[in-house]
Amino acid sequence: MKNMKWVKQISNKKEEEIQEKGEKKKKKLTRKISLGEYKRAVSWSKYLVSSGAEIKGEGEEKWSADMSQLFIGNKFASGRHSRIYRGIYKHKDVAIKLISQPEEDLDLATKIEQEFASEVTLLFGLSHPNIITFFAACKKPPVFCIITEYMAGGSLRKYLHQQEPYSVPLGLVLKLALDIARGMQFLHSQGILHRDLKSENLLLGDDMCVKVADFGISCLESQIGSAKGFTGTYRWMAPEMIKEKDHTKKVDVYSFGIVLWEIMTALTPFDNMTPEQAAFAVCQKNARPPMPSECPPALSHLIKKCWSSNPDKRPQFDDIVSILESYSESFERDPEFFSSLKPGHDRKFLCCVFKCIKGI
Repeated sequence: MKNMKWVKQISNKKEEEIQEKGEKKKKKLTRKISLGEYKRAVSWSKYLVSSGAEIKGEGEEKWSADMSQLFIGNKFASGRHSRIYRGIYKHKDVAIKLISQPEEDLDLATKIEQEFASEVTLLFGLSHPNIITFFAACKKPPVFCIITEYMAGGSLRKYLHQQEPYSVPLGLVLKLALDIARGMQFLHSQGILHRDLKSENLLLGDDMCVKVADFGISCLESQIGSAKGFTGTYRWMAPEMIKEKDHTKKVDVYSFGIVLWEIMTALTPFDNMTPEQAAFAVCQKNARPPMPSECPPALSHLIKKCWSSNPDKRPQFDDIVSILESYSESFERDPEFFSSLKPGHDRKFLCCVFKCIKGI
């Protein structure tokens, strides 16, 4: 009996400890939220029936989702006005991007709606191995939904941040760069500018295949105007866009040069500066990320051509793909290919490639 009493005392004590911990946790979770936060929370709840359930929505557009076939699972990423969930659509693994309009900011709400419309319009009908596959979308203000294929490898930026600096094997550097260049070559052939090409918007599959994603601020070449009021990402943005000048599809080539540098180094460009400081340095001082000594001269030359301050001196993606294909083939035949290129010889090699491309 004494033993039973002792066990009961211990049991009661444990229950008290659990209750106490629960109360503490509850206190930590209890806080006042702002009106803006409350309105955003309400806007999400208007749209989602419950976690793991179908999403409400209506639409008659050609890209409209069949909501009876759409189910959401766990959230795996989020931004200020968006949440991305893994889900199922018509028995396929998908990523579900939900974009919420802030009800307290009408200008921003309008901008978000425009970006949604632009992304859906441009993605609809695109089909390429290096472009994210679009399945459907739903427009139900104040929340919009975009359904694309699910990329298990996450973003290229996340992958690079998990690597040691300068540790990405050269063969993989060439593969990743080629995938991106081919995706961008296809976009440009369709008259589409991405305008926000960066490692965060490049997604990896299980096989390390890269696909270009996030077309929120993309546009057709025929619709290009000045960059006034444009919001991109300064660390990857071409100087003419930072200065809010007229621009061409060469802005994507500049961004590709920064991304190729990222892949080579596994570092963040201008990581010792704020985005605003980086923008000032690029425009006023013609600054670029430091080229590592480990970078083969041929790739170093290509990167510098891509991020030239003069857009006319940047190559087209047709040329970039041809150059990278030549490098990749040569590297597969001879892993010492790059080291055998003496300083200055890479320019001669590039000239030969350009002549072949242009049929000179």
